[in-house]
Amino acid sequence: MTALSDGAGLHTTELGTTGPRLVFCHGLFGQGKNWTNIAKQFAHDHRVLLVDMPDHGRSAWSERFGYLDAADRLVTLFGDEPVRLVGHSMGGKTAMIAALRHPELVERLCVVDVSPVPYEHGSDFGGYIAGMQAIDTEHLASRGEADEALQDAVPNPVVRGFLLQNLRHERGRWFWQANLDLIGSELPAISGWPEADIAGVAPYDGPVLWVSGQRSDYVTEEYVAPMDRLFPRNRRVVIKAAGHWVHSEQPAVFVHVLRRFLAAP
Repeated sequence: MTALSDGAGLHTTELGTTGPRLVFCHGLFGQGKNWTNIAKQFAHDHRVLLVDMPDHGRSAWSERFGYLDAADRLVTLFGDEPVRLVGHSMGGKTAMIAALRHPELVERLCVVDVSPVPYEHGSDFGGYIAGMQAIDTEHLASRGEADEALQDAVPNPVVRGFLLQNLRHERGRWFWQANLDLIGSELPAISGWPEADIAGVAPYDGPVLWVSGQRSDYVTEEYVAPMDRLFPRNRRVVIKAAGHWVHSEQPAVFVHVLRRFLAAP
């Protein structure tokens, strides 16, 4: 693996040395490394790029959030060669905007458990952020202590463990990698969809795979119309026994589905 940061302030990790470029984008509170186990399954025949999205992981912090800006920064990583682009949740929305605005740079697109619509899920994330910010990182003794402090705000241990991946210990101090202040203030934009900003943009005509979890409500029948309007060549796959984090809950099935999509003409 090779890790580096580029001129757009995005930290990336590379796996594989041959084949087409395959780019993975994570969701809210995630990091590029969350895709590592999936990415290793494709590194023998792809040049895989794992991206820390803006204000996450080791990428640079911003003064405001916008999907157009995030997408335009993302495509600076691609060079002149069209890539195979995979994005989950927030990263999926960024990937969709990248494909719509820069179709010549996206050979095909896989969207994981998110639709091109605004959501109301932001209120849950606001509670998570408040709980994370309430932890006194200056006097924090251990990650276990942080886990205990976060239990009231985030009772689900799986979600809590995911959020705590953002807590780093370096040079004798604990700190949050994610830009919690900005994420908290920009939750409406992150949960939203920039419909007005893409008015007049042509639909993306490349092949699109929509993967959703059976137990998730991020991709439903009511969202099929905007999906078809903006991405007319899409096909949808629902993975059983999976929720919003479908690729981590059912990794073997997800890899199989993605591999077939990437191999299709």
